Amino acid sequence: MSKRALCMGINNYPGTHMDLHGCVNDANDWAAELTARGFSVSKLLDSQATKAAMVNAIESLIAGGVSGDVLVITYSGHGTYVPDSNGDEVDGLDEALCPYDIQTGGGPLIDDEINTLFAARKAGVRLLLISDSCHSGTVTRAAAPDSDAANAPRPRFMPMANWLPADKLPPAIGGHLVSAVPGVAGVSPFAGALSPMLGDLLLAGCQEGPNNFSYDATISGRPCGAFSYYAMKTLKRLPANATYAQWHAAISPGSLPSASYPQSPQIFGSADACSRPIFT
Repeated sequence: MSKRALCMGINNYPGTHMDLHGCVNDANDWAAELTARGFSVSKLLDSQATKAAMVNAIESLIAGGVSGDVLVITYSGHGTYVPDSNGDEVDGLDEALCPYDIQTGGGPLIDDEINTLFAARKAGVRLLLISDSCHSGTVTRAAAPDSDAANAPRPRFMPMANWLPADKLPPAIGGHLVSAVPGVAGVSPFAGALSPMLGDLLLAGCQEGPNNFSYDATISGRPCGAFSYYAMKTLKRLPANATYAQWHAAISPGSLPSASYPQSPQIFGSADACSRPIFT
């Protein structure tokens, strides 16, 4: 059995006015934690994490896995919506991850594309996804960050209007551009690619549904994702044979939500997968 991981963290989003602060730290911290636990780790940070590079790295990780292997993918960055082009979304929107070059030519990495990448996986490969981003919000353009509140928590969600041209935004009734998208499910784009029957697991930084966010935070003076910070903090305190379910319970409600970070991390997977020892 081999253990391999891909850790992605993106703070800089050229052209979007939506830069973050803690995502690269998250990726480096996850990489260090996983390396210490016997994983061979590759990383994509900021400008390395173009859409093409993300696709290639995920494809390589999945292709190299054989039965009995454990693969981990961590992602810290923005989530967003994309107008659905194939009619498979009830709300007319696909969820997506935001690569470094989302606004400068690469575009988003949508859930349908992630599903295709994961579908190439060989039987018997165990996959853990850790997503510190959010997928709930509106298409209205986000306000520029307040220079007087640089350390204020910021949702890791990028409205479509911050990267998508106006003529590509979804129309409202009557043909006008929408100013908001109410009641969107807001699921992680990793969720649709899960194979519960094969033992896949997703740890997500927040609940599904409107107005649930994963926060870009500053804790003890250091930028990070609130979810990533508490996930790793609790992991270090757990016994060696702790299960994924026990890990999740230690994070939430053990540490989150809090007064500063009102988010409720979620675990998605079968009962059998949740009862497995962590990273096995």
